[in-house]
Amino acid sequence: MIQYGFVIFDVGQLPNKAEYTLLAEKIILLLRYPRYLLLMKTQYGDEAEILVEEILRQGQDTASSVIIRAAARLKETLKVEKVCLATLRDKFSLLVNKQFLMRCPSPGGETGVPILTIKENLLYIPPDFNLKGLADKEEGKPGDPGDEGVYWRVNLDRFHQDFRDQIMVSAISRHLDDNAAELLKHLLRQMYLRTEAWAATSNPVPFTELREAVRKQSSHPLLGQYLEQYLKIMEEDSSRFISRVGDSSGGQYSINMKTAFTQLTWATIENIVMERFGSKAARIFRLVRAKGFVDQEQIQQVAMIPAKEAKLLTYRLLEENFLQMQELRKSLASNVPNKTFFLFHIDLNQVARMVLEMCYKALYNAMTRREHERYENRRMIEKQQRIALITMNMKEQGATAEQLAEIEEMLTPPEQALLEKVRTMINRLRVTETAFQLIQSVMKRVTAGNPDDAATKALNMKVQ
Repeated sequence: MIQYGFVIFDVGQLPNKAEYTLLAEKIILLLRYPRYLLLMKTQYGDEAEILVEEILRQGQDTASSVIIRAAARLKETLKVEKVCLATLRDKFSLLVNKQFLMRCPSPGGETGVPILTIKENLLYIPPDFNLKGLADKEEGKPGDPGDEGVYWRVNLDRFHQDFRDQIMVSAISRHLDDNAAELLKHLLRQMYLRTEAWAATSNPVPFTELREAVRKQSSHPLLGQYLEQYLKIMEEDSSRFISRVGDSSGGQYSINMKTAFTQLTWATIENIVMERFGSKAARIFRLVRAKGFVDQEQIQQVAMIPAKEAKLLTYRLLEENFLQMQELRKSLASNVPNKTFFLFHIDLNQVARMVLEMCYKALYNAMTRREHERYENRRMIEKQQRIALITMNMKEQGATAEQLAEIEEMLTPPEQALLEKVRTMINRLRVTETAFQLIQSVMKRVTAGNPDDAATKALNMKVQ
């Protein structure tokens, strides 16, 4: 579990005894592994996907061992006799340069509990090993690739950074259009040149640099023509993803990461209220959000909802913890009649934590239901897999169409209909899991600033 990063250790109360801590967040991230691999496949190709998958399987490993296993898998997949090891080495180095892979800390300390340390400037230096020794080792001959003792692991925080950017770009694309999304991509690229990836607000990006980047790299001609207009629209938009700095011509622009995810969180929670309680409840929720603190009479008057229905919906939102109530006394003196006001308000952090808990429960329910469907129909699924395997073998042996049709008829029409129904159900549950993971990602940014970064730092890797 230490190798996979699920457990960390540190010196305990006794100097020679270690204390172990389970990182629940790291275990939950197992659900994101398919998304990590899909990102690699779409951005860097099949080789990168296999390299990352091999490291995820082992937790951490040497570059030479990962490349040899990846070469064996590629041979089996592509059905070729030889795979270029230099190509895999270059792909591995590319992933290191892009910071998707990082070196593991090494144990230090002469006695007692070892301390895992690594110098910061060594984290993302690509591996340098002997290709001839690597080729000999692949063929089963004695060989020394030259990277013994240097282990690598996946930098999950780098993947989460890309997921965060995708969420923001997708939100802008739906809210405005594709040109605005392309502009945000360029702003993010410029931001990384001068700002830490997880900063709440980026350092200002000069308009001239942004215009030059759009002119050289963008495939959207309208964006270059109306760049200033798009910047102005995004600056004045209620989502406040970007803000202008300075009054000079063109000016400079900053990306408000924290504000952007706060706005996305509000939008997500409002949609949840709309789906669960209806449009009138969503109107009350938006009213309380806009007013900050509001009493029951104001809700009835401003929301334009009948008093009885408004009270029912308000207290239902209160019961479900989407609203909170603050008691306010007009006077604390004991000799005068005391009047108490009850004001409704929204604690965003509390609501976000509650929605996060809902996501965890829904994820568990979806996974349990998926396994139940697979278990209940396991015999039919196994039968379909056997028929598919027989069909594939018969095709390789040159079977005729009539023979293949006869084999496929082993699965009756009712069985085929049931299998299709089960397959559709399982696919829907998988999509549901992905959707809840996206909501979970947004909520985490608000409830704990950046929990994924905190979890990464929680690994006992003291940068020296």
